[in-house]
Amino acid sequence: MHANPFVAEASTLYVVATPIGNLRDVTLRALDVLRTANIVAAEDTRHTRRLLDHYGIAAKLVAAHEHNERAAAARVIEWLRAGQSVALVTDAGTPAVSDPGAGLVREVRSAGCRVVPIPGPSALVTALSAAGIESTAFLFRGFLPAKSESRREAIEAHANVDAPVLYYEAPHRVRETLADLLAVLGPERRITLARELTKVFESIHECTLGEVIGWIEADPNHARGEFVLILHAAPLGDADAKAREALRVLDVLMRELPASQAAKLAAQITGARRNDLYEAALRLTQAARSPET
Repeated sequence: MHANPFVAEASTLYVVATPIGNLRDVTLRALDVLRTANIVAAEDTRHTRRLLDHYGIAAKLVAAHEHNERAAAARVIEWLRAGQSVALVTDAGTPAVSDPGAGLVREVRSAGCRVVPIPGPSALVTALSAAGIESTAFLFRGFLPAKSESRREAIEAHANVDAPVLYYEAPHRVRETLADLLAVLGPERRITLARELTKVFESIHECTLGEVIGWIEADPNHARGEFVLILHAAPLGDADAKAREALRVLDVLMRELPASQAAKLAAQITGARRNDLYEAALRLTQAARSPET
């Protein structure tokens, strides 16, 4: 029997962070809320049931995901006004941070109901803490667009940010995203890949964008699992800006021309060394042709 004086308060929505992998990363306060809340609103009730079963929690589960968020918000408000307590969770990490929940929380707050955050695991903070990057700031971008053209535009917008930029990425798209980062930013920019955080096959690897495709290809397991990609801060100096511009021109030309011709024209347009651009073109071609795992 769980002896704990805590009881979730009536008419309160608790926004509860849950483990991103290792179930022992759940906080004691989160367990208190999950044990005593009248209702647990979950992104995936089957997934959350495994967490609750692991800790012997018999809670009433309802679905609250991105496809029913408005309807779920209306139901939650009704429950709160009736004096019940509700715990909001997602499959992993903190609700409303690159996960469903923000709309529901906004509706609940707009209705005048109380919202209490229960902090805990977050993939982006977990990755940043183990990357060894000295910075007083960072930019969290979340998931990049699925289409390459839009994705490259988003990456270009972050090209000169003087702080780490963090992205989330799924295993089926990580190669394409890394290839686009290389195309836009060039081979010298550094990146840290954090995958399967807190899970059995967790790995954290730092390299340059010029090396990253080779690392992914070296072991099929390197492309598996959920990723946090940490793009290191943009280097300072005119030379770096010119190099990025040369690669941008090369990338545009390669959409219409063979690698050798694109490198020759890009060198003429930007003044960059032809051999360097040709090597970059070969890396981009290899990345584009790499089979998915």
